[in-house]
Amino acid sequence: MKILTIVGARPQFIKSAPVSRALAAAGLQEVLLHTGQHYDPNMSDVFFRELGLRAPDLDLGAGPGSHAEQTAAMLVGIERAIVARQPDWVLVYGDTNSTLAGALAASKLQVPVAHVEAGMRSFNRRMPEEVNRIVADRLSSLLFTPTPAASRNLRHEGFAEADILEAGDVMYDAVLMFREKARSASRILEDLRLAPKSYILATIHRAENTDAAETLLAIVNGLALAARQVPVIMPLHPRTRQALDRLPRLEGAGIQFMDPLGFLDMQRLEMEARVIATDSGGVQKEAFWHGVRCVTLRTETEWVELTEAGVNQLCNPRDSEAICDLLLHGTFPPGAMKNLPGSGGASDRIAARLRAGKPNPGAR
Repeated sequence: MKILTIVGARPQFIKSAPVSRALAAAGLQEVLLHTGQHYDPNMSDVFFRELGLRAPDLDLGAGPGSHAEQTAAMLVGIERAIVARQPDWVLVYGDTNSTLAGALAASKLQVPVAHVEAGMRSFNRRMPEEVNRIVADRLSSLLFTPTPAASRNLRHEGFAEADILEAGDVMYDAVLMFREKARSASRILEDLRLAPKSYILATIHRAENTDAAETLLAIVNGLALAARQVPVIMPLHPRTRQALDRLPRLEGAGIQFMDPLGFLDMQRLEMEARVIATDSGGVQKEAFWHGVRCVTLRTETEWVELTEAGVNQLCNPRDSEAICDLLLHGTFPPGAMKNLPGSGGASDRIAARLRAGKPNPGAR
């Protein structure tokens, strides 16, 4: 059986590492296609090296562009790959333009789609990611959900129970695979002369935060206020760096801006941070798995279990003083880390279900 895996963005490289290993162990042939959505070496090549992923079998080199331009370029290349390689399944991850293009191209060619991290909802359709994940779910024959909440979302939307497999979170599989390697191999704390639990780690990349100058200014000013008391380390996504360059003079003198980091360095910074500020879904989860408090600079999140337990706190990204206050003075509620999502083996469950064969006759 042949699986065509579509990846294109940094989180998808991480998610695919344990799944690719599980597919190989299950005796499935995988063709790995990189759309080129993340094309910067610091956002792409370094992850393949660190995670032990083989070089992609196909690289479309889609590169930058508007949502329409990028998705259109991917659609053409993915369609050609499906026709040439004749896969039994097309496997897509998460909520990026690569995910949308993979699902669209496969469904048009009547190749069944399996969606890893299905069922996630922010209920905010202003987010491009929300549109992508809704469409990908509707076009998928198998829906691999990471949490009970994601499964409930799909049932509420009318998806057939037989199409849903609550597999668990493949990102947790990746954290388990690489946590000790990050602890032993990464020298990022030593290079930056940071002591454990002495700094705030910040990551900002979502369009809703970077494309609105007023919002980005408020975030940076909030981080700068916190940096008066605790150092702030902020690796910059290329989109964020470009957005910062377009802004007038910032009051961010206390923030240490950096180029994007590899997976191992990022994991080490996460696990040793005092608190993490982010708008990334993946970083929210990784903070929890590392036992680190997280402040999410959004007004909603897909990972509701974490906010309900209090280990992740939402914060209006336009309120600088609130950002500073939560980062410096927020706390974990008593017992917050108990009974929350996080069990290994998701990748093996996904591989086993794909190996079991074609979707049900009634599947989309």
